[in-house]
Amino acid sequence: AALNLLKEVQVDAIIGPQTSAQANFVIGLGGSAKVPVISFTATSSSLRPQTPYFVQTAINDAAQADAIAAVVKYFRWYQVVFVYEDSDYGNGIIPYLSNAFQLVNARVSYRSVIPVSASDDFVLKEMYKMKSMQTRVFVVHASRSVASRIFLKAKEAEMMSEGYAWIATSGLVDLFYSLDSKVVESMQGVVGVKPLVPRSSKLDSTTIRWKKKFADDNPGITPQDEINLYGLWAYDTLWALAMAAEKTGFKEPASLPNATSLNSTDMFVTETSQTGPKLLAAMLDTKFEGLAGNFNLVNGQLESWSFQILNVNGNALREVGIWKPFSQISSQRNTNMTGFVGEKLENIIWPGESRNVPKGWEVPVSGKKLRVGVPVDIGFAEYVNVQKDPQTNATTVTGYYIDLFDSVMAALPYSVRYEYAPFEKSDGSIAGSYDDLTYQVLVNDRALGLTHSMYARIRVEIDVSKPLLPRIFVGSSTEKGMVAIGGI
Repeated sequence: AALNLLKEVQVDAIIGPQTSAQANFVIGLGGSAKVPVISFTATSSSLRPQTPYFVQTAINDAAQADAIAAVVKYFRWYQVVFVYEDSDYGNGIIPYLSNAFQLVNARVSYRSVIPVSASDDFVLKEMYKMKSMQTRVFVVHASRSVASRIFLKAKEAEMMSEGYAWIATSGLVDLFYSLDSKVVESMQGVVGVKPLVPRSSKLDSTTIRWKKKFADDNPGITPQDEINLYGLWAYDTLWALAMAAEKTGFKEPASLPNATSLNSTDMFVTETSQTGPKLLAAMLDTKFEGLAGNFNLVNGQLESWSFQILNVNGNALREVGIWKPFSQISSQRNTNMTGFVGEKLENIIWPGESRNVPKGWEVPVSGKKLRVGVPVDIGFAEYVNVQKDPQTNATTVTGYYIDLFDSVMAALPYSVRYEYAPFEKSDGSIAGSYDDLTYQVLVNDRALGLTHSMYARIRVEIDVSKPLLPRIFVGSSTEKGMVAIGGI
């Protein structure tokens, strides 16, 4: 259709690639013909750099990354899981989210990539796979159809219960009121972000007229309470293009043969618009207060603004806070600031109707234990003491170093299951020197290829000026390896 508009109708502007995948194709045609391609629905961050003739009159997906990261920072979560669809739309935001999480010291522990054509069984298996992991904070970025299946299967896997936290991006949140009731039921407790639309008399009157028109055209169907964001962007886009056309004195399309089209049989080669460049320049210079807020294009993209933080509660979205870019708050950014108005969010009802903030991690049933190697019979029982019950053969490990290690592990922002493993021979005597114990840790780590990086090597420094309080070192290992504890 776009090719026909350029070759046959010879239009000077195109409004409408609805998806990022469609826009990818049309953008190249528009750039070749010097015809502005304007989209209020293709929001992928990967689209813009291709050609100056692509104009996004919608908020770019990347703009919400900092708002989502602010939610993670606010609740002091240190691990997140990405759940996104494998498409131009799904993949485009990931680099920006990764960078935003890095800035708030949150690690992406896993990426669940869902093909657009994935079966329900595939999605359910992914849910169970993530359920077996430690992280309990999930960020979902997917189209309405894919996201709907994600939440339905998450509920089926009992992952929409207490202890879990789910964050949805604006593309889904804005379409919330058009979702199937079963999907809405499965999303209870989800937190979402959405560009803030300022209230205005113009928006209110337009909404009233729209609802009346909808009721007349669709008798028996109750219209939504508000026009969704894409509808507002569509309205503002048409106004902006009309204003740009008026500025250029546009009357009718005018074009010249493309130099590459001479003697060419390429069906994708079109003529070059004479009006397109002028229309583009006028469009980029157009500013006004639209239904969705301030219409101002920066580098071919609609300027981003504040975001609402919303909580799915029943059949509605409840505002729990507003996030503003730091440039709108202060010229000096405090590292402890989140960007929320008042630096506060209202109480959130989490999955499982819980009011307790999820801690962000749990110990999965299938989690591997960290084995901590402990030397036996070191001569200082107050520091490390290994005792074995002669009747039950159960081993008890106590002492100052043990208490210290337990305190360090308890202070970690995530849970690690561990057990003490005495470094001993079959007769109960020590199996070697400290060097031998350390060597066993190194050998075991190398044998496993250091694949379990979550058990990072930790070093705890203790004041060496105090007597009998030397350095204590803690190594790393997995189920088959061990960590060494010892004094130097």
